[in-house]
Amino acid sequence: MDTKASILVIDDEPDNFDVVETLLDGENYQLYYAPSGKQALERLESFHPDVILLDVMMPEMDGMAVCRHIKSDPQWQAVPIIMVTALTDKEDLARSLATGADDFISKPVNGVELRARVNSMLRIKQQYDNLQSLLKLREDMVNMIVHDMRNPLSSIFLSTDILRLPGLTPQKLQRKLEQIAIASQQLQLLIDNLLIMAKLESGKMILNYSEVDIGDLCLLAVADVEAITAQKNLNLVTELPKFKDNIKVDASIFRRVLDNLLSNAIKFSPSNSEIILRAEYLELGGVKVQVADSGPGVAKDLRQSIFEKYEIGNLMQNVSQIGLGLAFCKMAIEAHQGSITVEDNHPRGTIFTVFLANNAQ
Repeated sequence: MDTKASILVIDDEPDNFDVVETLLDGENYQLYYAPSGKQALERLESFHPDVILLDVMMPEMDGMAVCRHIKSDPQWQAVPIIMVTALTDKEDLARSLATGADDFISKPVNGVELRARVNSMLRIKQQYDNLQSLLKLREDMVNMIVHDMRNPLSSIFLSTDILRLPGLTPQKLQRKLEQIAIASQQLQLLIDNLLIMAKLESGKMILNYSEVDIGDLCLLAVADVEAITAQKNLNLVTELPKFKDNIKVDASIFRRVLDNLLSNAIKFSPSNSEIILRAEYLELGGVKVQVADSGPGVAKDLRQSIFEKYEIGNLMQNVSQIGLGLAFCKMAIEAHQGSITVEDNHPRGTIFTVFLANNAQ
């Protein structure tokens, strides 16, 4: 839902606020008024303005002093300030800008000019907000990637240290080698997801279609996770087509979709539970693939956002959740002109369903 841009008018004359309100009528702005610089500074936190219209000539604290105070606070430095002034001397105008103001408009205020300058400042503020969101997203992404890489790396280092100990039994040796293999596979999947997603987003990924049997592809994916399902005492059941047929997909990319869906199910499934991988050819062409688990499920209000990058569902302790796997699946399936959805698996868990038509190329 779009939110209105908020504009704070700081002016000791209420009539001037009425003029601004009239000139900006119909522009879908939320206007706030402060009759003095001191009151504006005290209540700035409650206004949260996107733009400030600040009168220069005010008693007690003039607009230049107010501007200096606002711009000295890092929290408000990015909020554009338009000085509203009757001053015409160039030195006075230069002084206004030197206090940190972003623009100025002369009295009497002209409606066309006011709207143009406000719109210009709002664009600048929006660009700044977008940049900050991008920087925050990048920071979160880096933190999550580092966190997600640390877990398998720690497992590899610990297992390697144990392998150096004398007197290891063959069983323990084999178990540690399997743990290293699983952790390495997790790292490889994460890195591949990042690289392929970057290519898909940039439009540089060209899908390499070939005819494959969906049952064979599923069996290959299952073989890759046998070790980790055994480690968690999970029962992985397959319900695959009894006849062979072909569908055109990028086999490598689609395999990674299966890998991610299975990895996600394994990650959130409690020990001694069941995961089901189903696949079937549809009568009208194409395939339907489902991965069902008995995990905590996905709340209804999260069923769209979990497919966005760096979004996660229900936070679980000691479970690595970078929020890239499902985003990758969505991008990869949509690149094939398909769709992916999530629903409840009664009585507990989730079912991820992929639909793919046979005219994907």
